[in-house]
Amino acid sequence: MFTSLGLMSGTSGDGIDASLIISNGIDKFEEIKNKYFEYDSDTYEKIHSIKDKIFKINDLEKFSSKLRDLEREITLHHAKIIKEFNFNSENAVIGFHGQTIYHNSKEKISLQLGDGKFLNQLTKKKIVYNFRKNDILHGGEGAPLTPIFHQLISTQKKIKLPVCILNIGGISNITLIKEPLGSLQIFSKDLGPGNCLIDTWIRKNSKFKFDRDGILGSTGKKNEIIFEQAQELYSNRVDKKKVSFDISDFDISFSRGLSLEDGAATLTDFTARIIADSISESLTKVNTLEEILVSGGGRKNIFLLKLIKKYLNLKFNLKLIDDYGINGDFVESQAFAFLAIRSLKNLPITFPNTTNCTKPISGGEIVES
Repeated sequence: MFTSLGLMSGTSGDGIDASLIISNGIDKFEEIKNKYFEYDSDTYEKIHSIKDKIFKINDLEKFSSKLRDLEREITLHHAKIIKEFNFNSENAVIGFHGQTIYHNSKEKISLQLGDGKFLNQLTKKKIVYNFRKNDILHGGEGAPLTPIFHQLISTQKKIKLPVCILNIGGISNITLIKEPLGSLQIFSKDLGPGNCLIDTWIRKNSKFKFDRDGILGSTGKKNEIIFEQAQELYSNRVDKKKVSFDISDFDISFSRGLSLEDGAATLTDFTARIIADSISESLTKVNTLEEILVSGGGRKNIFLLKLIKKYLNLKFNLKLIDDYGINGDFVESQAFAFLAIRSLKNLPITFPNTTNCTKPISGGEIVES
């Protein structure tokens, strides 16, 4: 058994989720401790300032100096968290995801800020990082990475199968689990935007970082003309069926000129429609599916969930993953703790049905003192 600390900084860029687990990397998993660490306002602003400037691969070179400085800062934040957890074990490992800045599988690049070698020097702990690179090198999209962990927790919690887990982070994605652990009957893909459009709108038009509980969106009025135009443009996109997306694949420009509340309402409705339509399209052949379990920060946006339910038209029962005793805030950080162990054991972390890689493949670079 391994003791593993998973560290995940999502596309919202507001902080780090940390989860300490014990697992064998296969079929045993025990949750020890979860904690969220918010970035200070200076780091938060730096992350979003640089993300707003990077839209293509050439931008990475253009802003390389700023990216190096920010990577060092982010790594130091992670080192403090590791020291706070203060765990010692012969089989201890850190699953260090880092902060995604740019993801484009077509260009075979997925950049997460986070220096695994520097973190190892700071903490003297075994570090696994750069989880997406090997999958992309083997024809995969580098995302989603959590399906094998979704299968473990659904098996462990004895959730009725088949089941679909809908994760609403910056990007929304689904994992369809048809059979319990031991089978490779798992399918996964990104759906489209999750919180990213709503968060960006709120961040750029108010003093808030996100629409807490969806209150702003629920008090606004959807602009029907803008909504229909945006839907039409999206439906004609050639890349809408990609397995993985980056937040740079979407923008809020079509909402320009709307009030804070109306923009939030329109973008939330737009997001909900994409999620619901993509779910319906992805799950058309799964006749016995009853439940969709929702995880990630977006599950707290009551207005967004209400609209997803409306567009799904009672096809599926939408429930919070928390209803099964799983903390929906820390599924991804626990997943990277689990994936770090699998990486150490050279077990696959991605599969043809989850990322489009050519074969089940391990991943993650390992740094030892």
